[in-house]
Amino acid sequence: MKVFITGGTGYLGTVLVEHLVKAGHDVAGLARSDAGATRLHEAGATPVAGSLSDTAVLEGAAAAADAVVHAAVDYAMTDESAAVELAAVKALVAGAASGTVPKPFIFTSTALVYGFEDDRDTSEDAVLPEVSAQPVKVAAERIVRGEAGISGIVFRAGLVFGRGGSPVVTGLIQSAQHTGTSIYVGHGENAWTPVHVDDVADLYVAAIERPVSGVYNVAGTVPFTFRALAGAIGDLTGKPVASVPLEVAEQNFGPAARILTTTSRLDAAKARDTFGWSPAPRSLIDDVRSGSYAEAAAK
Repeated sequence: MKVFITGGTGYLGTVLVEHLVKAGHDVAGLARSDAGATRLHEAGATPVAGSLSDTAVLEGAAAAADAVVHAAVDYAMTDESAAVELAAVKALVAGAASGTVPKPFIFTSTALVYGFEDDRDTSEDAVLPEVSAQPVKVAAERIVRGEAGISGIVFRAGLVFGRGGSPVVTGLIQSAQHTGTSIYVGHGENAWTPVHVDDVADLYVAAIERPVSGVYNVAGTVPFTFRALAGAIGDLTGKPVASVPLEVAEQNFGPAARILTTTSRLDAAKARDTFGWSPAPRSLIDDVRSGSYAEAAAK
């Protein structure tokens, strides 16, 4: 299949391109720089020059593809970046829907759309709060799900880890290096269930090849607590571990520090059952302590 992907040079996107090419698909990826184009070419993909602001390019590339994956992420979360994101999604959806047969369209969302409350509903059919860490993703989901001319698939991923990546994990490692302390907020017993980046990529390939429209949680099988993560980062960096109040964490991470106080136990049974997906029982704590994050700690 001809697959067009945005974000193909990012953390998740790089692994997606690798898995798609390995599965025998003809991959084209959006490239906003010469360096990005070179990375895509070296990965076996065809670069498409442009950025998320180039809606005509996006629409044309989506129209020419057999499947579309939107994996680009903008962490700025400004009004301007939100407007660019929504315009890009509209253009991609319009291009994908221009054919005579509904084509797979995968939108990369996040479990953060469920909000911050401890008792929140995190099932795929939950009514989403208007206020969350990623409100633009909620709006973009509605665009994808509202278009009947595509097989719209929304993946709400929990913490994605592995291969030395994930802004949350690398950010905490860098903070420990900079401040001299590996921190967790409060009691630190709040837990998340992360998913390895290679398992996520396997799911995307399966969904492209056997598309079933809908919303799906994406999570692994081995949970962690933020206290345990701080301990693993302390072992990795040789820094002491300490609990801090939210106000102190906000000095290092800004408003995003509130994420470190939440619990996220996603049920990904729907994705497993629908796509025959079996994420491996891989541990974030083990990966941080003695796996792929050594390079991040060395920086």
